[in-house]
Amino acid sequence: MLFNTSHDLTRFWNILNRLLKYISIWKKQLIIAFLCLIIASITEVLGPILISYFIDNIVVSHNLNITLIVFIIIGFIILQISSVTLNYYQTILFNKTAVKIVQNLRLDVIKSALQQPLYIFDTQPIGQIISRITNDTEIVKELYDTVIATVFRSIVLICVTLIAMFSLEWHMASIAIIIFPMVIMVMFFYQKYSTPILRKVKEYTENTNNQFNEIINGMQIIQQFNQEKKFKQCIKKNSKLHYLARMKILRLDGLLLRPLLSLFSAIILCGLIISCNIFSTHLFEIGVLYAFISYLGRLNEPLIAITTQQSILQQAIVSGERIFELIDTPNQIYGSDLLKLNSGSIEIKNLNFSYHNNTFYTLKNINLIIPSKGFTAFIGHTGSGKSTLANLLMGYYSFNQGKIYIDKRPIHSLSHQTLRKGVLMVQQEPLILADSILTNITLGRHISEKKIWQVLNMVQLTSLVQSMPQGIYSNLGEKGNNLSVGEKQLIAIARVFVVNPKILILDEATANIDSETEQNIQNALLSIRKFSTLVVIAHRLSTIIKADNIVVLHQGKIVEKGSHKILMHKKGYYWKMIKTQIKKY
Repeated sequence: MLFNTSHDLTRFWNILNRLLKYISIWKKQLIIAFLCLIIASITEVLGPILISYFIDNIVVSHNLNITLIVFIIIGFIILQISSVTLNYYQTILFNKTAVKIVQNLRLDVIKSALQQPLYIFDTQPIGQIISRITNDTEIVKELYDTVIATVFRSIVLICVTLIAMFSLEWHMASIAIIIFPMVIMVMFFYQKYSTPILRKVKEYTENTNNQFNEIINGMQIIQQFNQEKKFKQCIKKNSKLHYLARMKILRLDGLLLRPLLSLFSAIILCGLIISCNIFSTHLFEIGVLYAFISYLGRLNEPLIAITTQQSILQQAIVSGERIFELIDTPNQIYGSDLLKLNSGSIEIKNLNFSYHNNTFYTLKNINLIIPSKGFTAFIGHTGSGKSTLANLLMGYYSFNQGKIYIDKRPIHSLSHQTLRKGVLMVQQEPLILADSILTNITLGRHISEKKIWQVLNMVQLTSLVQSMPQGIYSNLGEKGNNLSVGEKQLIAIARVFVVNPKILILDEATANIDSETEQNIQNALLSIRKFSTLVVIAHRLSTIIKADNIVVLHQGKIVEKGSHKILMHKKGYYWKMIKTQIKKY
């Protein structure tokens, strides 16, 4: 294959090698499939030899031996049936194995995606990730069930055909093999010109998936602001680019593959005809000539098949490159400390943080102590760094400078299991699964139904759930669209209320809940304080007024901290924010 640089060649073989490694656990099935291919190829090649024998020994010599004719016919039919049957079984085996391999590959991609740092999802559109998991793995599947099977079958068929040709007449066979350097030349050119085009095709496909993802998720906003035409034009533009790139590949296929190879076969056939006049006529028998013409046609097909697989192979390599790029992305880093949290104490020392290692710091010189079972509230204007600080306490991001201690242990030393069991968060926009209420609350944890009903009562959802046809087994639909925003938040709060984490973080978790329900939630939080440290991000005065310590953030810095009474007495940032809030009401 032709590559622009040795680096491209190395990358190609590295990706292909990694893709082929997935075959190793299915060796037995593939060996059986390969054996079927070999035997099928032999039976396919033996057919013309029988016909050649029939022509030379019966037709030309006018020897009408009925018994011999019957045996030749029966033998030919058996060979054809054997070839068809074995080809059927090898196709089934290759496809079955390919599906299993792709399942493993997709599991590896999903596993990697689930363990990646959150900043990956902050910078990469979801549609691109979905495209790699679905479209790219489906293209790679063709490597296993089409490319490998076709290439191996074609090589076996070519080898068996050449053996048969040389055993019949080596002069003609020598002329026929001239086609191989011609085919290799075609493959070189195809490789060179198809690779950049195929990368563009993948890029346009990915963009289309991402655009559809944005349209479906933002359908309400698109219709509200009458932007249907604009988004339609975006899809149309990208689809046109995809179409033009595809047409380039089709033109390349149409020029370099079957027509050109058929021309080469025609040239070789002309060479065979000319050779009949050059060499002694006794070297060539009519049956042998028929066999060679038949073999030349059969030789042409596997050569075309191998060259055609270049396109699929290139697409599989490009897709494999994108898949492994996702798989090779470093996972979220956690420590090795598996001990459970004994307390919910938090200490932050000289913390500085910026997203994506930018020079602009979102958090600057944060110093804070939150005692175990304390109630601390973060307040500040939009963009002040409240949610960022909460995400750092969850261990979602690594930070540039400073220290965070949880239970007097550095947060980076804590294992994933310790953090996820000991520190929980309720976000402002919770994720609701298209599943039952029970599943949405338990999320795979072993929690009794009795406990579920207790928590539902605590968050004021009992009457709603009881009104549903199947109670806690009722399906909430896609993204919980049959629930209000406030009811979704209550489901999310119920998720953490079923356990007693050492640290509970609420990021505007009561923003869309009515005042009466919020008061009930506040009462529930007071009971949770017996077990947990509360960190609450909120703007409502009712949510934060009872906090032991209120931390006021402004442009990433702590500008004030203290109780509600102390901060109101200072008449600083907090006092101004509360006064502004009171005026609104």
